[in-house]
Amino acid sequence: MNRLSSLLLSMLAAMPLLTAHAGVHAAERPPVESFFRHPDVGFVKLSPSGRYVALLNRLDGGQQALVVRETVDLKKVTTVTTFDSARLQALGWVNDNRLTFTLKNVKIEFEGNYDQFAVDRDGTHLTHLISGNWLHQQESLGTLIKDRVLKADHIFMGVTHDGSDDIIVGKLSWNNIDPQPQALHPYRLNTRTRILSDMVKGPQPEHVRHWLFDASDQPRVAIARGKGRCIAYYRADVAGPWSEISNRDCYQDEAFQPLMFDNRNTLYVRAGYKGRTALFAFDLDKKTLDKTPFVDIDGFDFQGTLEQDYGAKKILGVHFEADAASTAWLDPTMQAIQKRVDALLPGTINHVTCAQDCRTPAAVVVSSTSDRTPPTYYLYTPADGRIVGLGSSHPDIQPKQMGTRDFFHYAARDGLQIPVYVTMPPDKAAGPRAAIVLVHGGPYVRGGSWEWDEEAQFLASRGYVVLQPEFRGSTGFGAAHFRAGWQQWGRAMQDDLADAAAWAVKQGWADPKRIGIMGASYGGYATLMGLVRDPDVFRAGVEWAGVTDIELLFTAVESDASEDARRYDMKTLIGDALTNPAAFADVSPLAQAGRIRQPLLMAHGAQDRRVPVVHAAKMHDAVKAKNANVEYVVYPEEGHGWRHEDDSIDFWKRVEAFLDKNLAH
Repeated sequence: MNRLSSLLLSMLAAMPLLTAHAGVHAAERPPVESFFRHPDVGFVKLSPSGRYVALLNRLDGGQQALVVRETVDLKKVTTVTTFDSARLQALGWVNDNRLTFTLKNVKIEFEGNYDQFAVDRDGTHLTHLISGNWLHQQESLGTLIKDRVLKADHIFMGVTHDGSDDIIVGKLSWNNIDPQPQALHPYRLNTRTRILSDMVKGPQPEHVRHWLFDASDQPRVAIARGKGRCIAYYRADVAGPWSEISNRDCYQDEAFQPLMFDNRNTLYVRAGYKGRTALFAFDLDKKTLDKTPFVDIDGFDFQGTLEQDYGAKKILGVHFEADAASTAWLDPTMQAIQKRVDALLPGTINHVTCAQDCRTPAAVVVSSTSDRTPPTYYLYTPADGRIVGLGSSHPDIQPKQMGTRDFFHYAARDGLQIPVYVTMPPDKAAGPRAAIVLVHGGPYVRGGSWEWDEEAQFLASRGYVVLQPEFRGSTGFGAAHFRAGWQQWGRAMQDDLADAAAWAVKQGWADPKRIGIMGASYGGYATLMGLVRDPDVFRAGVEWAGVTDIELLFTAVESDASEDARRYDMKTLIGDALTNPAAFADVSPLAQAGRIRQPLLMAHGAQDRRVPVVHAAKMHDAVKAKNANVEYVVYPEEGHGWRHEDDSIDFWKRVEAFLDKNLAH
């Protein structure tokens, strides 16, 4: 078996740092819309044969259009359909003649609410497969039987790879307590007849949240979760019994995450190794991992996907993420294509994907990006070596107006090394600048990568040094780093943010009298706690969708958190606010609101169920009682974040004005 460990390490060591620098006058900085308008191009997908490419295009009037081009002649374009009040969420080829796509109705904001459609590539035979409108559930059963549109308790799971008109959908089921579903059952759905076929018959595991399919589209691994346990089941064939291959505490035990089968019936899993996670082959008969990882990246958890040729049913390579994204190809054809593409597009990270059969690809899609360049899409044809642009997600962005972005580590006050991304303004400066600590949400996720980040680049274009710490509790940097953040909201996790500011001052980048803090969700919580705990460090704050009271996370009736999550996940990661809420008073911003005297901008979605708007309303009233310099906006049609383009642009214009007033000078 080929091993990628040494290959990946040598690739990382040789990866160039792109540090080109160009000044730009403040008057030339691009407008807010250039960053936060919905993308002009996206969802670029090749048909199984590679003869067609489908993509999302933005029309002059702001509409989204789903178009199909012929790869041998990109001038041959078909507009398949357009959308007004919905956003495209997913796009896939069912076969070479038929597409399926998922839409989100942004006028009705709640989790779910996804409509699924299928359509021929010439725009005909449009079929509504799943209705995302929960109000549809109130219609008579007879109507539902007549039109056979599936209800909103179904979701799209993926396409099939056998040339049929079928896709894979899942039927959700609930208990009588939680708003979130507790199980998912897979079916094949014919996109023309709407006929459902059960993919898992007979006895099966309970509380399955995820299914893993083999290269023949058969469900072979079921992943269940409940009472703090993560359990993986496997069956040797489509009619065989299910056997348990892993049963672990979701957090306390080493990770074990099945990812993919290859044609030899080998299962590839993400599993613990030397204090981090690596990619392993797993022997399904012996129920053991290989002794040597298939992919291991020093200093980083394995986070990535495997590229598979469904024609040959073999693994071609691995897309992975270290400080930046990259790909290691096993297949010599794809290795050669990657080399040619990189020569044609120097100085960027070029993510190459092929069609279903990649042995002799007619074309490949390239998504090209860097720290200063938003995703730009190309079509490369190996036969003639031509590369043709399909468009940029944000075409108004000019790289010379963007700042450089680099990856560092700094020492927290207890000695823990904290990864951090730093984005510098594009123009030169004689001394330290105003700076912003931009805190990611989650918090138990990886916050960023080296590639394009519109929020960081927007702030840098306005003259701010932007610090994005991967504070303790963030994932992607090993188990010890993750565990160090458990039950540290407002404590050591918060110290890491103040320490990032101090480190930037020591580097000579940041003016200690002009440092702000901002973020969404957990980042909003950390912003508020930063103003509470470190008023001498942070001069101003911007928070949106932020948690203001830890107890409310556990008790708010509007919350979408499940009872299982409250009892197990949140208890492990945050603490037990149900039995001992008083223990969280000193780390809940609402209880400390009177200590916030710095300028503050707050924003929230009225329909937010992850962090209900009661968090913001109570916090605003409490801060306003002693601090007149607090701005507050509620967006009526938004949930946990901004889906509407006009709201997003409005919010970032407010951010720009607020920072200009309170931090820039």
